[in-house]
Amino acid sequence: MLRSINSRVIKTTLRSVVRQQSTVAPTATEISQFNLFNPTDEHASLRTMLRDFVEKEVDPQALEFNRKEKFNVDLFRKLGDLGLLGITVETEYGGSGMDATAAVIAHEEMSASDPAFCLSYLAHSMLFVNNLARNGSHEQKLKYLPGACDGTKIGGMGMSEPGAGTDVMGMSTSATLTADGKHYVINGAKMWITNGTVNGSDTGDVFLVYARTSNDPRKGLTSFIVEKGMPGFTLGQKIEDKCGMRASMTAELVFDNVKVPIENVVGEVGGATLCMMRNLEIERITLAAMSLGIARRSIEVMSNYSQQRKAFGKPIGDFGQIQKAISESYAEYMAGRAYVYNVARHLDLNTYGNGLDADGVKLFCAPMAKRVADRAIQTLGGYGYVGEYQVERLWRDSKLLEIGGGTNEAHHKNMARDIKKNHTKIL
Repeated sequence: MLRSINSRVIKTTLRSVVRQQSTVAPTATEISQFNLFNPTDEHASLRTMLRDFVEKEVDPQALEFNRKEKFNVDLFRKLGDLGLLGITVETEYGGSGMDATAAVIAHEEMSASDPAFCLSYLAHSMLFVNNLARNGSHEQKLKYLPGACDGTKIGGMGMSEPGAGTDVMGMSTSATLTADGKHYVINGAKMWITNGTVNGSDTGDVFLVYARTSNDPRKGLTSFIVEKGMPGFTLGQKIEDKCGMRASMTAELVFDNVKVPIENVVGEVGGATLCMMRNLEIERITLAAMSLGIARRSIEVMSNYSQQRKAFGKPIGDFGQIQKAISESYAEYMAGRAYVYNVARHLDLNTYGNGLDADGVKLFCAPMAKRVADRAIQTLGGYGYVGEYQVERLWRDSKLLEIGGGTNEAHHKNMARDIKKNHTKIL
């Protein structure tokens, strides 16, 4: 299990840091033995453990919870037992102390079976847990991370609003300091919040919430920890009848004069924009990893089906049209996979400045996953159009990845801006 490899992970991380700081180039042997997708034994062990867990525990429940539009809380808490909920958190706070590549592995493997379940995992482990681990104080980490890492508490992040999505700086949820300086009072609403509810009747347990503390265009946003049960913090609505990701609950959260102690300010007052941008990088990379899982499973389903289904006296996999669908899908998947894992390999979770390729991997992989899932449906024909063969669910789930965490259009804007500003020459 993941818990048992933590000591080796720490040693591997230290060796990696030394290597990065050294001016000595890697040897030809080291280069030839390097595996981009499993760069260390610890990463390979993580993937093996995850594939076994996903096959035995996640895959069998995926269709049922999708149809019921329910979140499998009991299964989610098992991720805590495996050390996955705090995969990027220091061991001091109950985490597993692993890196961005490990996070990518976790999201690719889980999404290959149940993207909706994986989305709830991402909202908790990346948007709340990793965010707090990178930006919170020692006291905040000690208070909130152990329960989040073991699954006792299920969290999320509040950024989008009913009237502010891509235009995140246009958010109107406000936080006003009280006269005694001991609290902030939050008013407003957050929309499309994954894990906003986990049972459909009240809020999730704990959230990082972005709110406006001034009108300063650069330093106007502050991040707060808001807990379930705080007076005035309520579930506005559970979002029903979504196109996809139906086993991941989405909600509107309402803040009506919610008094939050000043100790719950994450980072500096007015400093949330930097925290937001830094965490968006790992969010977009792991969303791209989810796309990889969807594409891989779609390829497996259509390849297996093409060998079993016969038409005109032979397997349909013998026909050029089907071969084109499978081969192009595999090539696109592997191109995206190499891009994602290479970006993750260079990502330092404690810094920022990787926005170009964080946007890039998601921009490439999200449409790729939808395209591959669509080919799988076409290959299966009528069988692909029903839930039994998984690909119709994967296709529906894939659409969100072109919207959530940054729309395709937002990535276009961000990337063109960054290339113009910072890349006179691309390489």
